[in-house]
Amino acid sequence: MRLAVHELSDAAFAALAAGGGGAAALAELCAAQTSKHLLLVRLAAEESGTAARAYEALASLEADAPEEVSRCLRHPAVGAWALRACRGQADPGLLAGIALAAAVRAGAACRLEAPVSGGRLMLPSLGLLTLPPGLPSGSRDRVAVTVEPVDGRAMDGRVEVRAGRGRVLVRPGRDGRGWQTLHRLPFGPDTEMTVDDLDPYRWLGGDVAGRLTPAWRRRWSACLGQAWEILRARHAIVAEEVAAMVSVLTPVHGTALEQRSASARNLFGAVALSDPVNGIGMALTLTHELQHLKLYALTDLVTLTLPDDGRRFYAPWRPDPRPLEGLLHGAYAHAAVAAFWQRHLGDPEHGGRAEVEFARWRTASYQVTGTLLDSGGLTEEGRRFVGTLRDTLAPLHGEPVSAAAAARAKRLAEEHRRSHGPVR
Repeated sequence: MRLAVHELSDAAFAALAAGGGGAAALAELCAAQTSKHLLLVRLAAEESGTAARAYEALASLEADAPEEVSRCLRHPAVGAWALRACRGQADPGLLAGIALAAAVRAGAACRLEAPVSGGRLMLPSLGLLTLPPGLPSGSRDRVAVTVEPVDGRAMDGRVEVRAGRGRVLVRPGRDGRGWQTLHRLPFGPDTEMTVDDLDPYRWLGGDVAGRLTPAWRRRWSACLGQAWEILRARHAIVAEEVAAMVSVLTPVHGTALEQRSASARNLFGAVALSDPVNGIGMALTLTHELQHLKLYALTDLVTLTLPDDGRRFYAPWRPDPRPLEGLLHGAYAHAAVAAFWQRHLGDPEHGGRAEVEFARWRTASYQVTGTLLDSGGLTEEGRRFVGTLRDTLAPLHGEPVSAAAAARAKRLAEEHRRSHGPVR
Protein backbone atom coordinates (compact mmCIF):
# COMPACT_ATOMS: atom_id res chain seq x y z
CA MET A 1 0.00 0.00 0.00
CA ARG A 2 1.76 3.08 -1.28
CA LEU A 3 1.53 6.60 0.07
CA ALA A 4 1.33 9.63 -2.21
CA VAL A 5 2.32 13.27 -1.84
CA HIS A 6 -0.57 15.69 -2.35
CA GLU A 7 -0.66 19.38 -3.24
CA LEU A 8 -3.91 21.22 -3.92
CA SER A 9 -3.98 22.70 -7.41
CA ASP A 10 -4.53 26.43 -7.89
CA ALA A 11 -7.72 25.71 -9.83
CA ALA A 12 -9.13 23.58 -7.01
CA PHE A 13 -8.17 26.18 -4.39
CA ALA A 14 -9.92 28.94 -6.33
CA ALA A 15 -13.06 26.87 -6.89
CA LEU A 16 -13.25 25.85 -3.24
CA ALA A 17 -12.64 29.39 -2.02
CA ALA A 18 -15.60 30.57 -4.09
CA GLY A 19 -17.76 28.15 -2.10
CA GLY A 20 -18.00 25.36 -4.67
CA GLY A 21 -15.38 23.06 -6.05
CA GLY A 22 -17.07 20.49 -8.25
CA ALA A 23 -15.95 16.96 -9.02
CA ALA A 24 -12.34 17.77 -9.92
CA ALA A 25 -11.56 19.73 -6.75
CA LEU A 26 -13.28 17.19 -4.52
CA ALA A 27 -11.35 14.37 -6.15
CA GLU A 28 -8.13 16.07 -5.02
CA LEU A 29 -9.43 16.40 -1.46
CA CYS A 30 -10.68 12.83 -1.30
CA ALA A 31 -7.40 11.43 -2.63
CA ALA A 32 -5.46 13.31 0.03
CA GLN A 33 -7.76 12.07 2.78
CA THR A 34 -7.39 8.48 1.59
CA SER A 35 -3.61 8.85 1.88
CA LYS A 36 -4.04 10.39 5.33
CA HIS A 37 -6.02 7.35 6.51
CA LEU A 38 -3.42 5.01 5.02
CA LEU A 39 -0.58 6.87 6.74
CA LEU A 40 -2.37 6.73 10.11
CA VAL A 41 -3.11 3.03 9.66
CA ARG A 42 0.51 2.34 8.78
CA LEU A 43 1.69 4.19 11.88
CA ALA A 44 -0.85 2.32 14.04
CA ALA A 45 0.40 -0.98 12.61
CA GLU A 46 3.84 -0.27 14.07
CA GLU A 47 2.44 -0.30 17.59
CA SER A 48 1.87 -4.07 18.00
CA GLY A 49 2.59 -7.41 16.40
CA THR A 50 -1.14 -8.12 16.00
CA ALA A 51 -1.58 -4.86 14.10
CA ALA A 52 1.49 -5.53 11.95
CA ARG A 53 0.11 -8.91 10.86
CA ALA A 54 -3.23 -7.31 10.06
CA TYR A 55 -1.47 -4.69 7.94
CA GLU A 56 0.34 -7.45 6.05
CA ALA A 57 -3.01 -9.14 5.43
CA LEU A 58 -4.46 -5.90 4.08
CA ALA A 59 -1.48 -5.48 1.75
CA SER A 60 -1.97 -9.04 0.49
CA LEU A 61 -5.71 -8.54 -0.05
CA GLU A 62 -5.06 -5.29 -1.90
CA ALA A 63 -3.25 -7.14 -4.68
CA ASP A 64 -6.48 -8.88 -5.76
CA ALA A 65 -9.17 -6.55 -4.35
CA PRO A 66 -7.80 -2.98 -4.23
CA GLU A 67 -11.20 -1.27 -4.21
CA GLU A 68 -12.52 -3.42 -1.36
CA VAL A 69 -9.46 -2.66 0.76
CA SER A 70 -9.73 1.03 -0.10
CA ARG A 71 -13.41 1.14 0.87
CA CYS A 72 -12.52 -0.20 4.31
CA LEU A 73 -9.62 2.20 4.80
CA ARG A 74 -11.68 5.20 3.66
CA HIS A 75 -14.44 4.51 6.18
CA PRO A 76 -14.61 7.55 8.53
CA ALA A 77 -14.48 5.53 11.77
CA VAL A 78 -11.26 3.89 10.57
CA GLY A 79 -9.56 7.27 10.40
CA ALA A 80 -10.84 8.23 13.86
CA TRP A 81 -9.66 4.93 15.36
CA ALA A 82 -6.25 5.10 13.63
CA LEU A 83 -5.55 8.60 14.94
CA ARG A 84 -6.44 7.56 18.48
CA ALA A 85 -4.33 4.40 18.14
CA CYS A 86 -1.35 6.52 17.11
CA ARG A 87 -1.93 8.65 20.22
CA GLY A 88 -2.08 5.61 22.50
CA GLN A 89 -5.83 6.08 23.10
CA ALA A 90 -7.10 3.00 21.22
CA ASP A 91 -6.07 -0.62 20.72
CA PRO A 92 -3.88 -0.97 17.58
CA GLY A 93 -4.99 -4.60 17.39
CA LEU A 94 -8.37 -3.44 16.11
CA LEU A 95 -6.67 -3.18 12.72
CA ALA A 96 -7.43 -6.91 12.51
CA GLY A 97 -11.13 -6.06 12.31
CA ILE A 98 -10.44 -3.79 9.35
CA ALA A 99 -8.48 -6.50 7.56
CA LEU A 100 -11.22 -9.05 8.25
CA ALA A 101 -13.80 -6.58 6.92
CA ALA A 102 -11.77 -6.23 3.72
CA ALA A 103 -11.67 -10.02 3.43
CA VAL A 104 -15.46 -10.20 3.83
CA ARG A 105 -15.89 -7.56 1.13
CA ALA A 106 -13.51 -9.40 -1.19
CA GLY A 107 -14.97 -12.83 -0.44
CA ALA A 108 -11.48 -13.99 0.45
CA ALA A 109 -10.14 -16.30 3.14
CA CYS A 110 -8.33 -14.63 6.01
CA ARG A 111 -7.24 -15.66 9.52
CA LEU A 112 -6.04 -13.19 12.12
CA GLU A 113 -5.88 -12.71 15.86
CA ALA A 114 -8.33 -10.00 16.87
CA PRO A 115 -9.52 -8.41 20.13
CA VAL A 116 -12.98 -9.85 20.74
CA SER A 117 -14.30 -8.09 23.84
CA GLY A 118 -17.36 -9.85 25.20
CA GLY A 119 -17.52 -11.92 22.04
CA ARG A 120 -18.08 -8.78 19.91
CA LEU A 121 -15.93 -7.58 17.04
CA MET A 122 -16.58 -4.58 14.80
CA LEU A 123 -15.90 -5.03 11.10
CA PRO A 124 -15.62 -1.35 10.13
CA SER A 125 -17.79 -0.26 7.16
CA LEU A 126 -19.77 -3.53 7.38
CA GLY A 127 -21.23 -4.32 10.78
CA LEU A 128 -20.90 -5.81 14.25
CA LEU A 129 -20.10 -9.46 14.84
CA THR A 130 -21.29 -11.19 18.03
CA LEU A 131 -19.83 -14.68 18.29
CA PRO A 132 -21.83 -17.34 20.16
CA PRO A 133 -20.37 -19.07 23.23
CA GLY A 134 -17.47 -21.35 22.50
CA LEU A 135 -14.44 -19.08 22.39
CA PRO A 136 -11.21 -20.77 23.49
CA SER A 137 -10.44 -20.49 27.18
CA GLY A 138 -8.06 -17.73 28.18
CA SER A 139 -8.90 -15.75 25.02
CA ARG A 140 -10.35 -12.61 26.55
CA ASP A 141 -7.92 -10.29 24.79
CA ARG A 142 -7.05 -11.96 21.47
CA VAL A 143 -8.94 -14.64 19.54
CA ALA A 144 -8.08 -16.27 16.23
CA VAL A 145 -10.86 -15.22 13.84
CA THR A 146 -11.26 -16.80 10.42
CA VAL A 147 -13.17 -15.50 7.41
CA GLU A 148 -14.03 -18.22 4.93
CA PRO A 149 -16.22 -18.06 1.80
CA VAL A 150 -19.27 -20.34 2.06
CA ASP A 151 -18.49 -23.73 0.49
CA GLY A 152 -15.14 -22.36 -0.62
CA ARG A 153 -16.60 -19.55 -2.72
CA ALA A 154 -18.34 -16.24 -2.05
CA MET A 155 -22.09 -16.67 -2.59
CA ASP A 156 -24.17 -13.49 -2.81
CA GLY A 157 -21.60 -11.78 -0.63
CA ARG A 158 -22.01 -14.36 2.16
CA VAL A 159 -19.02 -15.54 4.15
CA GLU A 160 -18.63 -17.52 7.36
CA VAL A 161 -16.74 -16.08 10.31
CA ARG A 162 -15.38 -18.50 12.90
CA ALA A 163 -13.72 -18.12 16.28
CA GLY A 164 -13.25 -21.25 18.35
CA ARG A 165 -16.46 -23.26 18.05
CA GLY A 166 -18.46 -20.13 17.28
CA ARG A 167 -19.65 -19.62 13.72
CA VAL A 168 -21.58 -16.71 12.21
CA LEU A 169 -22.87 -16.39 8.67
CA VAL A 170 -22.25 -12.83 7.48
CA ARG A 171 -24.16 -11.27 4.62
CA PRO A 172 -23.34 -7.56 4.18
CA GLY A 173 -26.50 -5.46 4.03
CA ARG A 174 -28.65 -7.90 6.03
CA ASP A 175 -28.93 -8.63 9.73
CA GLY A 176 -28.61 -12.22 10.86
CA ARG A 177 -27.94 -14.35 13.91
CA GLY A 178 -24.85 -12.90 15.52
CA TRP A 179 -24.57 -10.23 12.83
CA GLN A 180 -25.78 -6.61 12.82
CA THR A 181 -25.15 -4.93 9.51
CA LEU A 182 -24.53 -1.28 8.74
CA HIS A 183 -27.49 -0.45 6.53
CA ARG A 184 -27.09 1.59 3.36
CA LEU A 185 -29.58 4.16 2.11
CA PRO A 186 -29.81 5.30 -1.52
CA PHE A 187 -28.91 8.86 -2.43
CA GLY A 188 -29.91 9.21 -6.04
CA PRO A 189 -29.58 6.43 -8.61
CA ASP A 190 -25.85 5.75 -8.27
CA THR A 191 -24.89 6.48 -4.65
CA GLU A 192 -25.53 4.93 -1.25
CA MET A 193 -24.77 6.29 2.21
CA THR A 194 -23.96 3.99 5.10
CA VAL A 195 -25.79 4.56 8.38
CA ASP A 196 -23.12 3.90 10.99
CA ASP A 197 -25.00 3.30 14.22
CA LEU A 198 -22.68 0.61 15.63
CA ASP A 199 -18.97 1.42 15.35
CA PRO A 200 -17.53 2.63 18.68
CA TYR A 201 -15.45 5.20 16.75
CA ARG A 202 -18.34 6.48 14.60
CA TRP A 203 -18.65 9.68 16.68
CA LEU A 204 -16.67 10.75 19.69
CA GLY A 205 -19.21 13.17 21.17
CA GLY A 206 -21.42 12.37 24.14
CA ASP A 207 -24.56 12.86 22.06
CA VAL A 208 -24.10 9.74 19.91
CA ALA A 209 -27.34 7.81 19.47
CA GLY A 210 -27.94 4.07 19.31
CA ARG A 211 -29.15 1.79 16.57
CA LEU A 212 -31.95 3.01 14.32
CA THR A 213 -35.12 0.97 14.33
CA PRO A 214 -36.46 -0.26 10.97
CA ALA A 215 -39.19 2.40 11.12
CA TRP A 216 -36.66 5.18 11.64
CA ARG A 217 -34.45 3.82 8.86
CA ARG A 218 -37.43 4.10 6.52
CA ARG A 219 -37.97 7.71 7.62
CA TRP A 220 -34.31 8.55 7.10
CA SER A 221 -34.42 6.90 3.71
CA ALA A 222 -37.52 8.87 2.71
CA CYS A 223 -35.99 12.19 3.79
CA LEU A 224 -32.72 11.37 2.07
CA GLY A 225 -34.61 10.56 -1.12
CA GLN A 226 -36.47 13.87 -0.91
CA ALA A 227 -33.19 15.69 -0.25
CA TRP A 228 -31.70 14.13 -3.38
CA GLU A 229 -34.63 15.33 -5.49
CA ILE A 230 -34.35 18.86 -4.07
CA LEU A 231 -30.61 19.05 -4.61
CA ARG A 232 -30.77 17.46 -8.07
CA ALA A 233 -33.44 19.93 -9.19
CA ARG A 234 -32.11 23.17 -7.63
CA HIS A 235 -28.51 22.51 -6.58
CA ALA A 236 -26.98 20.13 -9.10
CA ILE A 237 -23.33 20.84 -8.20
CA VAL A 238 -24.06 20.43 -4.49
CA ALA A 239 -25.77 17.10 -5.23
CA GLU A 240 -22.68 15.99 -7.12
CA GLU A 241 -20.38 17.09 -4.32
CA VAL A 242 -22.45 15.43 -1.58
CA ALA A 243 -22.47 12.17 -3.52
CA ALA A 244 -18.69 12.37 -3.89
CA MET A 245 -17.82 13.32 -0.32
CA VAL A 246 -20.50 12.20 2.16
CA SER A 247 -20.35 8.44 2.63
CA VAL A 248 -21.67 7.95 6.17
CA LEU A 249 -24.58 9.26 8.23
CA THR A 250 -24.19 8.89 11.99
CA PRO A 251 -27.25 9.23 14.25
CA VAL A 252 -26.94 11.60 17.23
CA HIS A 253 -29.53 12.80 19.72
CA GLY A 254 -31.59 15.88 18.88
CA THR A 255 -34.96 17.46 19.58
CA ALA A 256 -38.36 16.78 18.09
CA LEU A 257 -38.55 20.17 16.36
CA GLU A 258 -35.02 20.77 15.12
CA GLN A 259 -32.48 18.70 13.25
CA ARG A 260 -29.01 18.87 14.74
CA SER A 261 -25.92 18.12 12.69
CA ALA A 262 -22.15 18.20 12.94
CA SER A 263 -18.98 17.01 11.26
CA ALA A 264 -15.43 16.49 12.49
CA ARG A 265 -11.94 16.83 11.07
CA ASN A 266 -11.01 13.28 11.98
CA LEU A 267 -14.17 11.69 10.58
CA PHE A 268 -13.84 12.68 6.95
CA GLY A 269 -16.88 11.69 4.93
CA ALA A 270 -19.25 11.41 7.91
CA VAL A 271 -22.14 13.68 8.83
CA ALA A 272 -23.60 13.28 12.31
CA LEU A 273 -27.26 14.23 12.48
CA SER A 274 -30.36 13.76 14.56
CA ASP A 275 -33.62 12.37 13.20
CA PRO A 276 -34.52 14.35 10.07
CA VAL A 277 -37.62 16.54 10.11
CA ASN A 278 -38.24 16.65 6.36
CA GLY A 279 -36.57 16.50 2.98
CA ILE A 280 -35.62 20.14 2.69
CA GLY A 281 -34.14 20.05 6.19
CA MET A 282 -32.01 17.08 5.16
CA ALA A 283 -30.96 18.83 1.95
CA LEU A 284 -29.93 21.93 3.90
CA THR A 285 -28.05 19.84 6.48
CA LEU A 286 -26.06 18.05 3.79
CA THR A 287 -25.29 21.37 2.06
CA HIS A 288 -24.08 22.91 5.32
CA GLU A 289 -21.99 19.98 6.55
CA LEU A 290 -20.49 19.44 3.10
CA GLN A 291 -18.76 22.80 3.46
CA HIS A 292 -17.22 21.83 6.78
CA LEU A 293 -15.93 18.56 5.29
CA LYS A 294 -14.41 20.42 2.34
CA LEU A 295 -12.74 22.96 4.60
CA TYR A 296 -11.38 20.30 6.97
CA ALA A 297 -9.86 18.45 4.02
CA LEU A 298 -8.51 21.64 2.44
CA THR A 299 -6.83 22.78 5.66
CA ASP A 300 -5.01 19.45 5.89
CA LEU A 301 -3.25 20.62 2.72
CA VAL A 302 -3.17 24.42 3.04
CA THR A 303 -2.80 26.48 6.24
CA LEU A 304 -5.34 29.32 6.27
CA THR A 305 -5.06 30.62 9.85
CA LEU A 306 -2.12 31.48 12.09
CA PRO A 307 -1.76 29.64 15.42
CA ASP A 308 -4.56 30.42 17.87
CA ASP A 309 -3.62 33.46 19.94
CA GLY A 310 -6.51 33.09 22.38
CA ARG A 311 -8.79 35.70 20.83
CA ARG A 312 -12.47 34.86 20.42
CA PHE A 313 -14.91 36.47 18.00
CA TYR A 314 -18.65 36.98 17.86
CA ALA A 315 -20.32 34.47 15.52
CA PRO A 316 -23.84 35.38 14.27
CA TRP A 317 -24.83 31.70 14.19
CA ARG A 318 -23.50 30.54 17.57
CA PRO A 319 -24.25 31.27 21.23
CA ASP A 320 -20.53 31.15 22.06
CA PRO A 321 -17.59 33.22 20.77
CA ARG A 322 -15.34 31.36 18.35
CA PRO A 323 -11.62 31.10 17.63
CA LEU A 324 -10.60 32.36 14.21
CA GLU A 325 -10.60 28.91 12.60
CA GLY A 326 -14.11 28.22 13.91
CA LEU A 327 -15.27 31.60 12.64
CA LEU A 328 -13.90 30.77 9.20
CA HIS A 329 -15.75 27.46 9.20
CA GLY A 330 -18.99 29.20 10.11
CA ALA A 331 -18.63 31.84 7.41
CA TYR A 332 -17.87 29.20 4.78
CA ALA A 333 -20.82 27.02 5.76
CA HIS A 334 -23.32 29.88 6.07
CA ALA A 335 -22.30 31.35 2.73
CA ALA A 336 -23.51 28.02 1.31
CA VAL A 337 -26.69 28.25 3.40
CA ALA A 338 -27.39 31.68 1.88
CA ALA A 339 -26.78 30.32 -1.62
CA PHE A 340 -29.08 27.38 -0.85
CA TRP A 341 -32.00 29.62 0.11
CA GLN A 342 -31.36 31.93 -2.86
CA ARG A 343 -32.38 29.03 -5.13
CA HIS A 344 -35.70 28.74 -3.25
CA LEU A 345 -36.80 32.37 -3.45
CA GLY A 346 -40.32 32.42 -4.80
CA ASP A 347 -41.05 28.77 -3.94
CA PRO A 348 -44.76 28.29 -3.24
CA GLU A 349 -43.90 26.11 -0.24
CA HIS A 350 -40.66 27.59 1.09
CA GLY A 351 -40.41 31.06 -0.43
CA GLY A 352 -41.31 32.99 2.73
CA ARG A 353 -38.74 31.20 4.84
CA ALA A 354 -36.21 31.33 2.01
CA GLU A 355 -36.34 35.14 1.85
CA VAL A 356 -35.67 35.54 5.57
CA GLU A 357 -32.92 32.92 5.71
CA PHE A 358 -31.26 34.22 2.55
CA ALA A 359 -31.30 37.83 3.75
CA ARG A 360 -29.97 36.93 7.18
CA TRP A 361 -27.11 34.63 6.20
CA ARG A 362 -25.83 36.56 3.18
CA THR A 363 -25.34 39.55 5.47
CA ALA A 364 -23.89 37.58 8.38
CA SER A 365 -21.40 35.68 6.22
CA TYR A 366 -20.29 38.82 4.40
CA GLN A 367 -19.78 40.70 7.68
CA VAL A 368 -17.75 37.85 9.14
CA THR A 369 -15.47 37.71 6.10
CA GLY A 370 -14.64 41.33 6.94
CA THR A 371 -13.88 40.35 10.55
CA LEU A 372 -11.61 37.58 9.31
CA LEU A 373 -9.71 39.84 6.92
CA ASP A 374 -9.28 42.51 9.60
CA SER A 375 -8.18 40.05 12.30
CA GLY A 376 -4.54 39.77 11.31
CA GLY A 377 -4.84 36.05 11.99
CA LEU A 378 -4.91 34.73 8.42
CA THR A 379 -2.01 33.42 6.40
CA GLU A 380 -1.40 34.73 2.90
CA GLU A 381 -3.38 31.76 1.53
CA GLY A 382 -6.07 32.44 4.13
CA ARG A 383 -6.46 36.03 2.99
CA ARG A 384 -6.73 34.85 -0.60
CA PHE A 385 -9.32 32.25 0.38
CA VAL A 386 -11.47 34.62 2.46
CA GLY A 387 -11.13 37.41 -0.11
CA THR A 388 -12.47 35.12 -2.81
CA LEU A 389 -15.35 34.03 -0.57
CA ARG A 390 -16.18 37.67 0.16
CA ASP A 391 -16.19 38.46 -3.57
CA THR A 392 -18.62 35.57 -4.08
CA LEU A 393 -20.95 36.86 -1.36
CA ALA A 394 -20.98 40.51 -2.47
CA PRO A 395 -23.32 40.08 -5.49
CA LEU A 396 -25.91 38.31 -3.33
CA HIS A 397 -26.82 41.65 -1.80
CA GLY A 398 -28.23 42.72 -5.16
CA GLU A 399 -30.91 40.01 -4.95
CA PRO A 400 -34.20 41.67 -3.88
CA VAL A 401 -36.28 40.35 -0.99
CA SER A 402 -39.51 41.71 0.43
CA ALA A 403 -39.40 44.51 2.97
CA ALA A 404 -41.03 42.23 5.53
CA ALA A 405 -38.41 39.51 5.03
CA ALA A 406 -35.56 42.02 5.22
CA ALA A 407 -36.99 43.49 8.43
CA ARG A 408 -37.42 40.08 10.04
CA ALA A 409 -33.89 39.00 9.08
CA LYS A 410 -32.51 42.20 10.58
CA ARG A 411 -34.56 41.76 13.76
CA LEU A 412 -33.36 38.16 14.22
CA ALA A 413 -29.74 39.21 13.72
CA GLU A 414 -30.06 42.06 16.23
CA GLU A 415 -31.71 39.80 18.81
CA HIS A 416 -28.91 37.27 18.46
CA ARG A 417 -26.23 39.92 18.85
CA ARG A 418 -27.91 41.39 21.96
CA SER A 419 -28.02 37.91 23.51
CA HIS A 420 -24.62 36.58 22.47
CA GLY A 421 -22.31 39.45 21.58
CA PRO A 422 -20.22 41.44 21.23
CA VAL A 423 -17.23 39.54 22.55
CA ARG A 424 -15.37 41.36 25.28
